[in-house]
Amino acid sequence: MRGSHSGPEPRPVDGGGVDQEFLALERELAVFLRRARATSGEMARQVHPDLEPAAYGLLARLEEAGRQRTTGLAAYFGVGKATMSRQLHSLENLGLVAREPDPADGRAWLVHLTAEGLDRFRGVRDARRESYRRKLAGWDPAEVAELARLLHQLNGGAEG
Repeated sequence: MRGSHSGPEPRPVDGGGVDQEFLALERELAVFLRRARATSGEMARQVHPDLEPAAYGLLARLEEAGRQRTTGLAAYFGVGKATMSRQLHSLENLGLVAREPDPADGRAWLVHLTAEGLDRFRGVRDARRESYRRKLAGWDPAEVAELARLLHQLNGGAEG
């Protein structure tokens, strides 16, 4: 039938042909990322006054995944091995991580949180989780779960 279509309805666009939902997404993500960077710096300083903000995520990854090779961490974060080595060396100097030989490959090293690094990280993480609980106290738990699911989906899509 002429004039009908079986595809999705066209999205509303502004005068420049831009989908409004993607403009809104870009705007909200920009605010979210700006705040996340500031929070990451705060949390890093709480773990250790000399800790760089980017290193907090590295501690989180080691706490979640356990012992890791430098190359695996570099791949996970999308940085070069040299950059990751510098960050790990700094964390090692602060006493937050340690290295040990990889039993599967004597030429490689595994990095892990020290007991002090784990204690400091968990203390800050638990305080942050409580902050989330307070900020989202008015949300239905299903909404919180849905937000986590959608962010996971977005993060997974970014890896591909």
